[in-house]
Amino acid sequence: MRFFRFLLVALAGLTLLLAPAVAHAARQFVDATGRTVEVPDKIGRVLAAGPPASVLLYVLSPEKMVGWVRSPSTAEKEFLAEPYRDLPETGRLTGRGNTANIEMVLSMKPDIIIDVGSVDATYASLADRVQEQTGIPYVLIDGAFARTPETLREVAVLLGVEQRGEELASYAAGTMDWQKETVADVADEKRPRVYYGRGPDGLETGAAGSINMEILDVVGARNVAALAGSGGLSNVSIEQVLGWNPDVILTLSPDFHKSVMSDPTWANLAAVKEGRVYRAPTLPFGWFDSPPGVNRLMAVTWLTAILYPEKAEFDLRERTREFYHLFYQVDLTDAQLDRLLADSAAR
Repeated sequence: MRFFRFLLVALAGLTLLLAPAVAHAARQFVDATGRTVEVPDKIGRVLAAGPPASVLLYVLSPEKMVGWVRSPSTAEKEFLAEPYRDLPETGRLTGRGNTANIEMVLSMKPDIIIDVGSVDATYASLADRVQEQTGIPYVLIDGAFARTPETLREVAVLLGVEQRGEELASYAAGTMDWQKETVADVADEKRPRVYYGRGPDGLETGAAGSINMEILDVVGARNVAALAGSGGLSNVSIEQVLGWNPDVILTLSPDFHKSVMSDPTWANLAAVKEGRVYRAPTLPFGWFDSPPGVNRLMAVTWLTAILYPEKAEFDLRERTREFYHLFYQVDLTDAQLDRLLADSAAR
């Protein structure tokens, strides 16, 4: 009996000793919408709510990913680090065509859910609902491209990978500062007027304020579709594009890139006449958008090369090798570079 009394006293004392540790096992994180979320002190498993978050997690701390929002294709896997290529597909909680559900979220057993991108009341409401239903902390991160260095540092601190975050953030800030200085003396009227054509017919684009188009603002180019107003992605007519008469056409679509130069409907555009139609690289993630995440950082260098050729006093292939080694943890071969940069006019 004395032994059991002693054991109970000992356990009670141990509980008191452990109480401060338990109390500090969680911390407060204020996300981009102002929500205060209690997150674990140490985070080991992270679920991405959408594609931009998936890219951000991969570049910062791939070992913490529970899976990909969408399984990488065979072509994409070649440009991803081998240990993480075959993580399971989780589906997406946010955006168009969301495919994830609460059962999936619970089955992956993440310590935290992260979403990166636009932040407004709609996304905050979704985060609150999922957090209430699952009991899993859900944080929203502002994915505005201009904040890329801050975003990398912020999420790195959240995940406990500060050194990695600072390395990537310093590269991002340096690249953005370099580009701004490089084109600083280009007069406004000399800034290229750009049309970004999405889809096989090239008639989906982003209006002023679209997260998909903000990279153009960063590099000092002008989005001709801003004349159509503000908003997100929308369909336009060929008559509108002809009226805008862009100096440069960009696309991700190989079908549109192939057809636009031979389609008589587009033949009178300045961009087509001058052969300034370029397809952005897409492996393992799109350089221009798709998704609109930190992957767009490579477009800062690429767009400088094609929009301001007189300023392109650098080797894009070497810059690409450097970026892929640092951010994606892969070392590109010459053959991979050839495939990656095909149709980009930057070989």
